[in-house]
Amino acid sequence: MDEQSRTSEPGNRGDRLGRSLAIGAVLGLVVLCAFALWSDARGIGQALARFPISVAVLACGLSLANYGLRFLRWQRYLTVLGIKIPIGTSFLISLAGLAFTVSPGKLGEAYKSWLVKEVTGTPIHVTAPIVLAERFTDLLAFLVLIAIGGLATSPDHAWIFGAVLAGCAALLAFAVSPRLQEFALARIARMPVVARFVPRVRDSLTSVRALFAPRELVFPTVIATLGWGLECVGFYCVVNAFVPDAVTLSFATYTFALSAVAGAVLILFPGGLGPTEASMSALLTPRYVAAGLGVEAARASAASATLVIRLCTLWFAVLVGAIAALVFRQRFSARNGSASSRDRDDFDTRARG
Repeated sequence: MDEQSRTSEPGNRGDRLGRSLAIGAVLGLVVLCAFALWSDARGIGQALARFPISVAVLACGLSLANYGLRFLRWQRYLTVLGIKIPIGTSFLISLAGLAFTVSPGKLGEAYKSWLVKEVTGTPIHVTAPIVLAERFTDLLAFLVLIAIGGLATSPDHAWIFGAVLAGCAALLAFAVSPRLQEFALARIARMPVVARFVPRVRDSLTSVRALFAPRELVFPTVIATLGWGLECVGFYCVVNAFVPDAVTLSFATYTFALSAVAGAVLILFPGGLGPTEASMSALLTPRYVAAGLGVEAARASAASATLVIRLCTLWFAVLVGAIAALVFRQRFSARNGSASSRDRDDFDTRARG
């Protein structure tokens, strides 16, 4: 890669980050308007005015703890692939990926692979499967949380649990089977437009087999379950802050996890925007009605609780990721600039000699 290409890459990534944040903001505004139309906008405003800020701070703190736990999973995946990065830099990269949470299936978090390449030179297609493994174990974690939250008490949604579990089993079967992968690669090789990518895809599938090996599923899934469980606790606190004792922790866990699965499965919706909010509000409203609110007030409170928890989880993650990405760019731009200066000084010294 020539000097011009190297110097232009950070700017390009900055442009991508800016576009991602702008698109996310627009989509978030659309969801907010949809809530205002679906519910009583004045009722939402009144409910939010009574909401204690301290609970939002607590929910954000639990989200931060979730990111810290899931960093352990990121570190494990790097170890599996034989990639060594200083722990501070690795943590910064792990957080930076959150800036692209508002992307279809959160696959924009593959931005981390660009940063790993900048630090270690590892090809992007080698580390990109880490994002797939993270999303897979997140799904498994949500299924565990749904089961813990009380799947047996909500048989109407059991088909969602079964369908996602079956999909995970099918994906796992492909991820660990060299025979199935070679069969797929043989078909891809016959397509003139994409055949040239077969070597890179084969390398990526090597990473996939290592990351999806059955022995490597337990620890990442446990970590993800604990991490997302913290956000379920945050959701529980937020929901009951609007209407005290409206829901149990098990129901809050069930609602949060099921709504997250709805947003994850419908990958065309960036960050689950739309399906996740709709699911949360639909599940919360009857509970608020049972707690003594009128239908309209319950709907407004459910919408308000949903907006707050999404602000403290999804949008807080985007904010943390954007800050981490900017810190990374500043730190490594300065380091690269110092290296270039030393190279120029060495050249001038040799020239004078």
